[in-house]
Amino acid sequence: MRLRLPEERPTEPPTGYKIARPVLSHGGTRAAFTGVSLGAGLPYAVLDEAGCVYGRRHSAPNRRCDCGFHCVHDRATAEGLLCTTEHRGAVLLEVTVLGVYIRFERGFRYARQRVREATVPPCDCGGAATLLADAGWGRPGWRALEPACGLCRGARQAVSVVEFARLAGEGLRVVTAAPPASAGGPLTLGMPELMAEAALLQARLDWFQAELARLTGDQRG
Repeated sequence: MRLRLPEERPTEPPTGYKIARPVLSHGGTRAAFTGVSLGAGLPYAVLDEAGCVYGRRHSAPNRRCDCGFHCVHDRATAEGLLCTTEHRGAVLLEVTVLGVYIRFERGFRYARQRVREATVPPCDCGGAATLLADAGWGRPGWRALEPACGLCRGARQAVSVVEFARLAGEGLRVVTAAPPASAGGPLTLGMPELMAEAALLQARLDWFQAELARLTGDQRG
């Protein structure tokens, strides 16, 4: 006897969250995304249909394969993936799960999706990322992009987040995450810290006076 998965008939498509790398076509006319793990070699559009990454002829998702789009239920879970070193340049996507899907404890594996919103994290310098700049690697026909501010862009090819949304099409909304606020506000020093700072300043002043006396003595001699 073959076990059948329970069927769901939601009144509206489920929402999920995932991380991805923004990519720009070689000619600079198309914008898309690529996965960070299994589907990293297959860029997908804002509205797209999944295929089997192994080239098998079955439709995705298949119970005997791990093909299909993947996402998690919770936004915070997806944001946590951005903490790892290899995912620092990724963006956070909010997606609509379309077509056939398989529900798991933490998310979905599914056939089609629409990317509704992409959140671009701050630049490595901590400032707001207004651009998506060439990350220095890519896939055939596609350049990977990473968040950057105007100062950190340098001479790299880049597009604004607004232009990326326009090239991606399908009503994609791209937002920039606010730079992290200082955890403690203005720096407040206690007595030990102030004493250490005073000692350092006194040492610098003593050195300055000694150098000044040496130079003055040389001039008089």
